[in-house]
Amino acid sequence: MTETAVDQLTEAQARAELARLAEVLAGANRAYHTLDTPEISDAEYDALKQRNMAIEARFPQLRRTDSPSDLVGAAASDGFGKVAHQVRMLSLENAFDDTDVADFEDRVRKYLNHNGELAFTAEPKIDGLSLSLRYESGSLVQAATRGDGEVGENVTDNARTIADIPQHLIGAPDVLEVRGEVYMSHADFAALNERQALAGAKTFANPRNAAAGSLRQLDATITAARPLRFFAYSWGALSEPLAATQFDAITRLAALGFQTNPLTLLCHGPDDLLAHYRQIESQRATLGYDIDGVVYKVNDLGLQARLGFRSATPRWAIAHKFPAELAWTELLGIDIQVGRTGALSPVARLKPVTVGGVVVSNATLHNEDYIVGRDAKGNEIRGGKDFRIGDWVQVYRAGDVIPKLADVDLSRRKIDAQAYDFPRECPECGSPALREEGDAVRRCSGGLICPAQAVERLKHFVSRHAFDIEGLGAKQIEMFFKDADLPVKTPADIFTLGSRDADNGLKRLKNRDGFGETSAKKLFAAIEDKRRIPLDRLIFALGIRHVGEVAAQTLARHYSTWEAFEAGVTHAVPGAVEWDELLSIDGVGMILATSLTAAFQNDAERAAIDALVAQLQVQPVVWKAASDSPVAGKTVVFTGSLEKMTRAEAKARAESLGAKVAGSVSAKTDILVAGPGAGSKLKEAAKHGVATLDEDGWLALIGDA
Repeated sequence: MTETAVDQLTEAQARAELARLAEVLAGANRAYHTLDTPEISDAEYDALKQRNMAIEARFPQLRRTDSPSDLVGAAASDGFGKVAHQVRMLSLENAFDDTDVADFEDRVRKYLNHNGELAFTAEPKIDGLSLSLRYESGSLVQAATRGDGEVGENVTDNARTIADIPQHLIGAPDVLEVRGEVYMSHADFAALNERQALAGAKTFANPRNAAAGSLRQLDATITAARPLRFFAYSWGALSEPLAATQFDAITRLAALGFQTNPLTLLCHGPDDLLAHYRQIESQRATLGYDIDGVVYKVNDLGLQARLGFRSATPRWAIAHKFPAELAWTELLGIDIQVGRTGALSPVARLKPVTVGGVVVSNATLHNEDYIVGRDAKGNEIRGGKDFRIGDWVQVYRAGDVIPKLADVDLSRRKIDAQAYDFPRECPECGSPALREEGDAVRRCSGGLICPAQAVERLKHFVSRHAFDIEGLGAKQIEMFFKDADLPVKTPADIFTLGSRDADNGLKRLKNRDGFGETSAKKLFAAIEDKRRIPLDRLIFALGIRHVGEVAAQTLARHYSTWEAFEAGVTHAVPGAVEWDELLSIDGVGMILATSLTAAFQNDAERAAIDALVAQLQVQPVVWKAASDSPVAGKTVVFTGSLEKMTRAEAKARAESLGAKVAGSVSAKTDILVAGPGAGSKLKEAAKHGVATLDEDGWLALIGDA
């Protein structure tokens, strides 16, 4: 797969890369959590997810509705009863180096506007299977796997066989959900595999797989025969607090009879955290069980509550992962791939090499600057060393890019090695490949005449977070795009497939290799089913540059209906009311607005959009407001400096109460919250008769005073 460095991605490249990462990580989650047969290593998974998060941080408007950052685990298996978690079981954001840890503390302080003492706990990150145990009146009543974070698998009978899990508690809250990790020690794992081999049964690849496979047996007697252990480290639903701090809460869990990790330590600041990280890392080989990092959590539970959660991770915790591996191999060639927006992306073809347990044969070369040893600003990287075919190169798999080429060994370079000449023409259609000022990549200028761009746009249209038509994936799109009898060249063509097929005589789809009457009917039925599409998914599916999933959701939430959206964007030209309204939407900037309106005002693009919408029933998006909130459904703008909370915390709180947060004041604004230093927005509020509150007034209104 081609992977361009995050800081060098264009928005179009970022959108395509986020789509790829979503698909890869969803498959990895299913293989790991549901099937207990991992397809990629933990290091590769972490790095892929980190890359996804880095792209989202740089391009927040591209965040997808099914972002891997929002995904936790995978859907529960059909072999077990389902359990809906009363409190979601979330994953953790990852840190990979010392700077990430310092940044974590800095983000916490900025979000809370907190300059005082800030303590954290640090504990080993166990490489096992997450489990939630529910106790009522002191008795274990339910055990559930994490599943997708919202719904897990009921493994109560199996959990009762694990010696580390108490059946009854004395002195516990009436309702207590204890969360932790099921694992297997190295010694027990070796003994289990020896027994399995002697019995001619399946052996396990590693202790994590063995623990997961053992816990998720449909026959609890098999689980009982497996040497499973359990560490408690967290909690879910509670009828009363366990303690005021994370450390004291863990201490109380230990007093109740749970095994807690003895390496858990209370730390004060990044230096303490990193010192403990290195201490744990030095003991890693002798612990007797697998760990893959150290978890840091804000100690004060009151501050944890204020920090709250992102869509799938808490703001108050982070997992500092251990480093991944490096490897050296030969660069066999450089291929150029053309993306949906025409970006020419170089891919390194490598002599296969194992890195972190995964065989790597392709890696990113980012762009033409990276190949010659320069960054996006023209500064030297790698000491100015370029990459040439035949070189021995270092493959690095962690953090920002996976896999990527990090270095080159000049001492092994062949005498006749030639500097790589980046193409100036599109390899797919021959059109000039131009590089605009300020852009890190070359783009094919062929537009829709370039088959690579056209087919990639169609793939995006049917991708999981766009129309997601069952049976119509990337492979089928490529087939129909080249089909002389049932061609699909535009999205609208998809919705006429059925009617065109009916008139195709002997060339009907059901008569072709790979299809039959049943599969053809299923495909056409799946297409029909997607004629009803939510507005946000349609906007995203259009593939307009700079309009990602988050931006599509934001736009859909603002305009609500296709008619309002279409009219607003069509008439949005600088100086018009519609243009001001578009730019007032929080999260919509000049670049996004320009790209969006340009697409709707381009005759060819507009004709394709109109032809598509004529085939659809676009469903409105209704803002879900908290009915008991005094600001439910109201549009709020924050300006000036806030003194009792940060802007991010204020925005998150307003949205949690059902308010819409806008970036600028308009006639549709209901409330302006103005802190010290407020300027032109105050005048705009007065002009439009918008109610203005200071920070104390806002807190009083929402009941947080």
